[in-house]
Amino acid sequence: MLSSNIEYFKPATIKEALELFYFLKANNKRPIYYSGGTEILTLGRLNLVETDSLIDIKDLKECQLLEVNQDYLITGASITLTEIEEKNLFPLLSKTSMEIADRTARNKITLGGNLCGQIFYREAILPFLLCDSQVIVAGYNGLEAFPIEQIFNQTLQLQDGQLLIQLVTEKKYMNLPNMSIKIRQQWDTGYPLLTIASIKLDNQLRFAFSGLCPFPFRSKQMETELNNTNSSVEERIQKAIQFIPGEILDDVEGSKEYRLFVLKNTLEKIMIEMEGR
Repeated sequence: MLSSNIEYFKPATIKEALELFYFLKANNKRPIYYSGGTEILTLGRLNLVETDSLIDIKDLKECQLLEVNQDYLITGASITLTEIEEKNLFPLLSKTSMEIADRTARNKITLGGNLCGQIFYREAILPFLLCDSQVIVAGYNGLEAFPIEQIFNQTLQLQDGQLLIQLVTEKKYMNLPNMSIKIRQQWDTGYPLLTIASIKLDNQLRFAFSGLCPFPFRSKQMETELNNTNSSVEERIQKAIQFIPGEILDDVEGSKEYRLFVLKNTLEKIMIEMEGR
């Protein structure tokens, strides 16, 4: 449960934010970086988040960037999902983000909050996995850039105190043929059953998934099978599902069997449409 005596800090620079975090940790505090705050409030009520110090990073200028700079799109960690949708600089990211929760929530949910949160869907990561984006992180060593496949393994592998600043994506990916399909068992909002995003690059399809396993992922082994045009679409899908990199979810949103049924049908729909582009 969230303490009624939470300390609140609003650093003016990345350096100040990092120094605050490490100072508070050294004094036996439990600091959390804060931007939108939706998950902190939601999970705090369920005793799944404990903190006594909030470090507000939403106004750090580096985290507020959303712009095309030369050959790259820079997306700051404090940009809200609504801003991403409205500016629409990265259409696939807009499509994938626009159905996360409802609009009121998206006005507060930030990109960084979605990617670093405990709720396992984290759909906003899918376009960045597909586009080989770079992740900019601040920590003891200053600002560092990591290939996303190096630093994202089920979750962003941040060390204690490290701060997600930006994601950087090459412009060449922005307008590639793409699809993003979110399937819900019922209702128009709330948690999805399954989300699949796809792009087509050099006549090859890439796929990323959320809601299939208890973590979002892109599997190059699955892609190899799905792009093997020597076999039928049905055969390719059947071979690809053997490389799903974890246990398939079986929960209140849908059984394992139902998820597999939806996965096969959705993949078939995406492949038929995307291969025709």
